[in-house]
Amino acid sequence: MSTEINTIISATEGLMQKALNHLEAELVKIRAGKANPTMLDGIMADYYGNPTAIGQIANISVLDARTISVQPWEKNMLQPIERAITMANIGINPQNDGSIIRLFLPPLTEERRKELVKRCYAEGEHAKVSVRNIRREGIEGIKKLQKDGLSEDLCKDGEKNAQDLTDKYISLVEKHLESKEKEIMIV
Repeated sequence: MSTEINTIISATEGLMQKALNHLEAELVKIRAGKANPTMLDGIMADYYGNPTAIGQIANISVLDARTISVQPWEKNMLQPIERAITMANIGINPQNDGSIIRLFLPPLTEERRKELVKRCYAEGEHAKVSVRNIRREGIEGIKKLQKDGLSEDLCKDGEKNAQDLTDKYISLVEKHLESKEKEIMIV
């Protein structure tokens, strides 16, 4: 294969890997009934006028399977952190005892579990669409090379490689979704 096609294929694979990494990051945020500090990722609290990630102004730890503790490094940050968690609407009410904030995760109902699985599959569908769009862009780049004079056989091989990559990443997305569904549905 030509170096131009190899470049397109490796760029395509890199983008597909990014789409898969994004899916993994989104699936981690969907809680599966177990306490996980990453549930608070992306929640910003007001730190002296600047929106700051909670993880940068407090120590976040898991006390047990259903409890997360948030201990601010400065006592005056308790209220802003509590407010930020409440405003984030993650389905958990913070309990402030004056020095530490505890988040008690309620047990998931069957209905809520099914809702979370649907949300996982929606994220998976976004990832699949991204992978397919990346494939389309890669194939368009290969076809452009063919118009510029590259042999048809090399271009067909390049398109087949792009399709093989797509199949590989779509199956990886499916595996991630299956494992997350199992994790959520375990009572």
